[in-house]
Amino acid sequence: MAESNDRTVKPKKSTKARPGATAAATPTEAAEPAAPAKPVTRAKAPKPATRAKTAASDSATPATVAASANAAKPAKSAKPESRLAMVRRARRINRELAEVYSYAHPELDFRNPFELLIATVLSAQTTDLRVNQTTPGLFAAYPTAEDLAAADPEKVEELIRPTGFFRAKTKSIIGLSAALRDNFGGQVPGRLDDLVTLPGVGRKTAFVVLGNAFGVPGITVDTHFMRLVRRWKLTEQDDPVKIEAEIAEIFPKSEWTMLSHRVIFHGRRICHARKPACGACPITHLCPAYGEGETDPEKAKKLLKYEMGGFPGQRLNPPADYPGRPAPPLDAS
Repeated sequence: MAESNDRTVKPKKSTKARPGATAAATPTEAAEPAAPAKPVTRAKAPKPATRAKTAASDSATPATVAASANAAKPAKSAKPESRLAMVRRARRINRELAEVYSYAHPELDFRNPFELLIATVLSAQTTDLRVNQTTPGLFAAYPTAEDLAAADPEKVEELIRPTGFFRAKTKSIIGLSAALRDNFGGQVPGRLDDLVTLPGVGRKTAFVVLGNAFGVPGITVDTHFMRLVRRWKLTEQDDPVKIEAEIAEIFPKSEWTMLSHRVIFHGRRICHARKPACGACPITHLCPAYGEGETDPEKAKKLLKYEMGGFPGQRLNPPADYPGRPAPPLDAS
C-alpha cells in the first residue's frame, strides 16, 4: 500500500484512474498508513501484566500467587523442551505436589490386603466414595476369601449393586476369591505375576494392592493419572502400559507409589477432566496446559472438590492426618 501511495502523489500526464490510486489521492489520506502503529503496540503490551496483576490481587493463596507468576510468562517456549528439562520439571511437579498433598493416601477404605483387593476391583467405573459406602456390608457378610468364594452370587449382587456393573463385578470377586482359596491358601499374594492371574485383576489393580498393602513400589495409571501426565507433556502415549513404562523412567522407583497418589489427588481435586481449576492450581508455573481451564481465581475456587473445596472426602474412615471431613455412609440422610 505504501508503494502505491508514493506513485500516486507524483504528477502524471494521464488522468485515467488506476486501481489503488484513488485511495491515496490527498496528502491527508497518504499519511494514514503510519498512524495505526501506536494503537497496535498499546493493545499488546498490557496483556501479561494485567493478567498477573488481577490474579495476584484477587487472592493471596499460594495457588493464585503461583498462577500470577505463571501469567507473566510466555505460554510456550520458543524451542522444544529437552529431555533433561522435562525430567527436571516432572520431578519438581512431584516435589511440589508432595507439599500440597502431604496427606495423600489410597482413597479406598480397607483393613487388610483382601479388602483392598476387593475394593479396588469394585472401584472400576465408579467412585471410591461409592465403593467405600458399599464395602462395609459386603465385608460384614463375607470377611475372608473363603467366605466370598462360597457366597450366593445373587446375594453378592444385591450388596454391591450401588457400584454399578454388579453382575460382572460379582463374577470377578467371587472368582478371584476362589482362586485365592485354591491357589494361595486364601491369602493375597504379594507378587505382580501372581496377582494378575486372578479374575478381574490387571496391572493397575495389582499395583494399588502391592503399593498400599505390601509396600512394593508401583505406578497406578488410572484415568486421572493418564490425563495429567499427558497434560504435563510427560508422555504422548495413550496406552496405560506404555504410559507406566515411560513415567517409570522419569521418577525413581521409591517415588512411584506416592507419585501415583499425589497425581490422582490433584486430578480429583483441581485438574479435572472437563474444566480444570487453573486459577486455583499451585503448579501452574510448571504446567504447559495452563489456560485450558478456568483461570479466574475466584471462579476456579468454586470448582475445587473434596477437602480443597471444603467438602467431605471419599473415605468413611480416612487417615488421622487427613485435613477434610469423612464421607457419610450410604444410608445417611
